[in-house]
Amino acid sequence: MLTWKEVINFSVKGNPKPDKRVEKTDAEWKELLTPEQYRITRLKGTEMAHSGALCTIYDAGKYNCICCGTPLFDATIKYDSSSGWPSFTQPIKENAIKYEKDASFGMVRVEVMCNTCDAHLGHVFPDGPEPSGLRYCINSESIKLERTENE
Repeated sequence: MLTWKEVINFSVKGNPKPDKRVEKTDAEWKELLTPEQYRITRLKGTEMAHSGALCTIYDAGKYNCICCGTPLFDATIKYDSSSGWPSFTQPIKENAIKYEKDASFGMVRVEVMCNTCDAHLGHVFPDGPEPSGLRYCINSESIKLERTENE
């Protein structure tokens, strides 16, 4: 289980190696994504709070990167943070997420990206529920839910 200390270490000392890499030209990303998906994932945008389609969905499944399809989060660790964005306590695998220090908007945060294709997903904060204490605050436009049947 990742902790805030490990997240900070990744953002300062380097990220875990991804299982694979997906790289496309800007033109290729624009062809694959909607304008809003492109703005958020490739230009590091943010959707308005409480506007995302996945904010209030808690179906079983995996949340994959909208750009490259890499599994990022499992629905079992999604929770209602009341932040206005889908929130998770852990990535599906330690090397699924890439972390970078983000000093934009006059504050220091940790940006989270898909470690496979560098798509901007959102940010991670140390104010989540136990046991990890992490809150991955993710834009709905940057992920897609691959539903599975409840077992």
